[in-house]
Amino acid sequence: MRILFLGDVMGRAGRTAITENVKQLRADWRLDMIIVNGENASGGMGLTGAHAKVMLDAGVDVLTLGDHAFDQKDMLTYIAGEKRVIRPINFAKTAPGRGAALFSDTRGRKVLVAQVLGQVFMKRAYDDPFSAMDQILKKHPLSGQAHAIVVDVHCEATSEKMGMGHFCDGRASLVVGTHTHVPTGDAQILPGGTAYLSDAGMCGDYNSVIGMEKAEPMRRFVTGMTKSRFEPAKGEATLSGVFVETDDRTGKAVQVKMVRQGGRLEQSGL
Repeated sequence: MRILFLGDVMGRAGRTAITENVKQLRADWRLDMIIVNGENASGGMGLTGAHAKVMLDAGVDVLTLGDHAFDQKDMLTYIAGEKRVIRPINFAKTAPGRGAALFSDTRGRKVLVAQVLGQVFMKRAYDDPFSAMDQILKKHPLSGQAHAIVVDVHCEATSEKMGMGHFCDGRASLVVGTHTHVPTGDAQILPGGTAYLSDAGMCGDYNSVIGMEKAEPMRRFVTGMTKSRFEPAKGEATLSGVFVETDDRTGKAVQVKMVRQGGRLEQSGL
């Protein structure tokens, strides 16, 4: 199975890059599933139902969220009716939607997509991510009902992401970090057969400060004072993420590659 995971979509530039490219990428790379973290797609904070629909209609199979899952209030109702949007499994217990679900790929094979929030350096004390993931993976063993399993670990600390990667090794096809908007260069297959990348990066304009227009973040760093609100950068976006190919029999990874498509971080395709 050939799966593409793309990192945090940042504002209009990121949405445009998604909508204009995913169908062609699916054809060119013979992709069976496309999963996108969309939690910053609406003004850099959260995701609206309208913007979720645009990306799903463009060819995205599953959207994941994160700690900004419900910054856009209409997501509270939209996610209840749209099963292709996943919020973190260890968000508030009363949160609507699902944190993990099975989806069918282009050939009817089942892919479990799950998202979990980390605890280290995060603004809220979310429930234990490791016990939450353990419950999901025990319920859906790899190569059982799920032909492949993708885990989006949304957190600040690379050590916590690495810990989750090793915790899921042999039990998931791919563990990929999101949240920091900075792509890492450590794509690898762990000893148990799980593909891993510390951070997928963002789908946004990299001539920015993690996707935001530079002036206001730099002013705050230099002066400690706020003048205006953050605004997503509007230049050409780079699609940033990871590609994984899995073995249909075991669900484990046989190939993993970082993806940098277009914009400032262009690299060769698959």
